[in-house]
Amino acid sequence: MAQVNSDALVFYGATGDLAFKKIFPALFLMIKRGHLHVPIIGVARGDYDLEKLRLRAKESIQRYGNFEEETFARFLELLAFVGGDYTDPQTFLRVREALGAAKHPTHYLAIPPILFPSIIAQLEQSGCAKGARVIVEKPFGTDYSSASDLNKLLLSKFSESSVYRIDHYLGKRPVNNLVFFRFVNSLLEPVWNKKHVESMQITMAEDFGIQSRGAFYDVTGTIRDVIQNHLFQILCNLTMEPPQTLDSESIRDEKVKVLKAITPLRAQDVVRGQYKGYLQEKAVSEGSKTETFAAIRLHINSPRWDGVPFFIRAGKHLPVTCTEILVRFKHLPSAYSSIASKPNHIRFRISPDVTVAFGMLIMAPEEDMASVLSEVQGNPTPFPKEKDAYERVLTDAMAGDPTHFARQDYVEEAWKLVDDYLHSDSPVFAYDPGTWGPEEVNELICPPGGWNNPTLQKK
Repeated sequence: MAQVNSDALVFYGATGDLAFKKIFPALFLMIKRGHLHVPIIGVARGDYDLEKLRLRAKESIQRYGNFEEETFARFLELLAFVGGDYTDPQTFLRVREALGAAKHPTHYLAIPPILFPSIIAQLEQSGCAKGARVIVEKPFGTDYSSASDLNKLLLSKFSESSVYRIDHYLGKRPVNNLVFFRFVNSLLEPVWNKKHVESMQITMAEDFGIQSRGAFYDVTGTIRDVIQNHLFQILCNLTMEPPQTLDSESIRDEKVKVLKAITPLRAQDVVRGQYKGYLQEKAVSEGSKTETFAAIRLHINSPRWDGVPFFIRAGKHLPVTCTEILVRFKHLPSAYSSIASKPNHIRFRISPDVTVAFGMLIMAPEEDMASVLSEVQGNPTPFPKEKDAYERVLTDAMAGDPTHFARQDYVEEAWKLVDDYLHSDSPVFAYDPGTWGPEEVNELICPPGGWNNPTLQKK
């Protein structure tokens, strides 16, 4: 049923924070663009009813979306509510009744993973799983074992083609543009290999802390939260081979091949940090060794990338909020090598703005035999009706397009890369908020030529 359009959407956790901040605004835009015209059934525990859900949806869209009355009226026509406990079979019988004649519903589990087993069992017992898809939110497991167990649970009730594992980063247009930019522009492919590329680095910086999310973050940390999923996805987009065809399975096959070619993390390839003041955050355990910063070095053992080091860095309370990629190229041997002051580079900025910049050497002012690095920048402008990440992934899931979702083998291979390290006892170095992490980073995990520290223009 890979290309069958869903005829209903049931989302669990309708009163939760994710629904309020992301799901309601995404559904509203899907309706506005004409991409959603089937029943939307919110399910939640507690004393909610349909009227309360309508008010919460309106507040959500007014705060996080572009509210307008005509579209919201259509939203209300589609919206229904089922209240009840997720362990109660009667709740799911009411869901089945609310689905009416729907034969291919999508069930979106926007809830904590601890509730998945109960809901998945109830979906089957109530008949709600028949002909259905299921969307599950990250985190998809906390290590390889838990991810594998979750996959077994899902695949015992649903086929792989009916399971959609959300990583909203895959719905971001700038992330997917990396693949497009590589393979559509012929000037890159001849130099996109170990012969010409010296190193690649990916930085995901945030200038804020854990923002009252201590209970979640203290059992998660930076590697689990953003590196193992979001930043590995970026790495795959940068390094995958061109797929034979543009169907979703061919594209996802190439991403899995990248992960299988990476050497699992070793202690000498990781530096973890924790910002000073983290231990005083609410719900953080006394003496916690959870990292709020991590820098890792990877190697891809493939004919294209063998010998090229890849560096990934992410953290909280850094100087800016920005996600950026820097690809440095090797110097070509020639008579001019002695005056090539710095290597060429390509810089991709994914957020907060989108930038593609080529770092080129030019003749230094007033000196004929000296060079300086100068960037040529482009700022791709989003289309006027650009989709939000959640709007994109939900639209794709409802249409049966799995391209922007993680497949079972991808999820498990990604966990394999970090699993041994996460279960080891490794040091965590302190760093001052507003700096680029602990000093040990530049001593132990430093790209050739140093880290690229993104800067933002002040508004």
